[in-house]
Amino acid sequence: MTGSLPPAQWLHTFAVAARHSGFAAAADELGLTPAAVSQQVRALEQRLGFALFDRLPRGVRLTEMGRAYLPAVRRAFEDLSVATSGLFGAPSGPALVVRAPLSFATLRLAPRLAAFRAAHPRVALRLCTSVWGDDIDEDRVDVDIRYGDGRWPSEEMARLTDPVSVPVCPPGTAFGADPAAALLRLADAGAIHITGCEDLWARLARQLGLAEDRIRPEHAADTSLVALEMVAAGLGCALIARDLMQSHAARLSLPPGITLVHDQAHYVLLPRRRRAPSASAVLFRNWLLDVFRCDGAEAGALSMRTDAALRPLPPTSL
Repeated sequence: MTGSLPPAQWLHTFAVAARHSGFAAAADELGLTPAAVSQQVRALEQRLGFALFDRLPRGVRLTEMGRAYLPAVRRAFEDLSVATSGLFGAPSGPALVVRAPLSFATLRLAPRLAAFRAAHPRVALRLCTSVWGDDIDEDRVDVDIRYGDGRWPSEEMARLTDPVSVPVCPPGTAFGADPAAALLRLADAGAIHITGCEDLWARLARQLGLAEDRIRPEHAADTSLVALEMVAAGLGCALIARDLMQSHAARLSLPPGITLVHDQAHYVLLPRRRRAPSASAVLFRNWLLDVFRCDGAEAGALSMRTDAALRPLPPTSL
C-alpha cells in the first residue's frame, strides 16, 4: 500500500461486513446496497494489495490477512468513539445494561460505580445480576461480566481478575506451624462447596499431595457471597476467588502461604451480534479494565509486603 490511509468509510464497511459475515446484512445496517458494500470492500482490498474476504456461495469469510487486520480496525473506531464520548459527552439514551455474577456485582462492582458515574455523568447504568440474567433478552446486554475459563465463542473479551482462589476460615482460627494440616482439620469439620466451582477442593487436595477426594464438602452455597457469610458465621471453610474475599478479609482467617492457581477468573465481554458495541459499552469496558488493573497492582504490592517471608505451595498443574 502506498500513499494515505484508506477512506474511513471503506474501513467501516469492512468491519461491519466482517461482523455480519456477509455483504447483504452489512448493507442493511449501513443503508447501502449489497453491490455498494462489495464495491467499497473491493476498493479497500485493491488499496491494501491483499484480499480481506474469501467470497463463498453463501456469504463471505475473512482471509488470514483479513483476520489479522480486523482487530486493529475495530480498535481504531472504538478509540475514536470513546474519545468523542469522553470529550463531548456520551449521548443520552437507553441505559447501558451491564450483567455480572451476583457476588462480583455486590463485592467488587457496585462500590466502584459512583466513580464511573462521576467521570461519565451522561451514561445511565442498569446493573443486572446473573441470578436474574435469564430474564433479559441476550441482545440487550451491552457489557457482560462472567466467571469461567474464558472459552466463550464469538465474543470480544478481556480478563479482569487473576485465576487464583484462597481458603478462608472462620474468625479467630489458629493455624500454628502447619497451616495445611490445620486447614485439613477445618475442612473435615465442614468444608463449603460453591456451585460452579465443583473441582477446586479436589485441585487443592492434589496440590497438597493428597488424594482428590480427600476433602469432601459438607455444605453448599450457590454464590461466593453466601459462602463468605457462612464462613464468617463459623459454619466451615471455603475456597473463594481472591478478588472476591478482599472486603471480608478483616473478618476471616486465611491460612498463610496457601493459594490455588487454576483456570477460572472474571472476564468482561462485549457481545458481538448484529450490532457493534456502543460507545458507552466500550467506555465502560475500558474503565473496568483500568480500575481492575489498578486493583491488581495494589493487591500484588500488599501481598509482597505482608507475605514476603512465606513460600506458597506449588500451584495446581493445569
